[in-house]
Amino acid sequence: MREIQNDRLKEQFITTTHFREQFGFPVDDQTKLLFFSAREALVRANRESPYLLYLVRGRTKLSHGLANGKTIITGFFDPPCFIGEMELLDPTSPAFDVQAIQDCWCLALEKAQVADRLLTDATFLRRICVYLTRKDVANITVAARNEGFTATQRLAAFILQTANAGWYREQHTQVAQYLGISYRHLLYVLADLVQRHILEKTATGYRICDPAALQRLTQES
Repeated sequence: MREIQNDRLKEQFITTTHFREQFGFPVDDQTKLLFFSAREALVRANRESPYLLYLVRGRTKLSHGLANGKTIITGFFDPPCFIGEMELLDPTSPAFDVQAIQDCWCLALEKAQVADRLLTDATFLRRICVYLTRKDVANITVAARNEGFTATQRLAAFILQTANAGWYREQHTQVAQYLGISYRHLLYVLADLVQRHILEKTATGYRICDPAALQRLTQES
């Protein structure tokens, strides 16, 4: 993570993502612009982040470590959205891992400076209520997709969502868990996509040869 000292770029992100409208008081002076490289952690589990983040470019994934040592993917964040709002509202709630899938830019507010005011700001709290409702709807949609779409369709959508610069490099065990299929079935579907020249398997991951074909797979009925 590094802070980007570029007022023009920060103002561009603030304007295009309607950041100011999320609050009932001015926050420009307290706002920082942070950059996270692909695969870098934005938030680490059980380690309090000093920032309330607002993702303005890039994509991240949310994961959770289980008591048995396994890690499961629980969701994704697409811009614009808050990251760390639950820990702000309830400091006792466990933080999950949030990792950048692509290079990410975030507007950031230091909790120590603004937490008390945010927790009494009707505009911010109303925005958070709407945001959390939309996240619940998104989770329901994922569950419905797992019931109503084939493994190939679900994997195609997942690859498009987690791809970075034309490459797919997610861990098989986590992906199988997220899609609700067996590890063996996942390997079968990946092999089929390779055979159809949609993906190319390499030593470092899968190169996406035909993103349009993946997109078509997600839309098949």
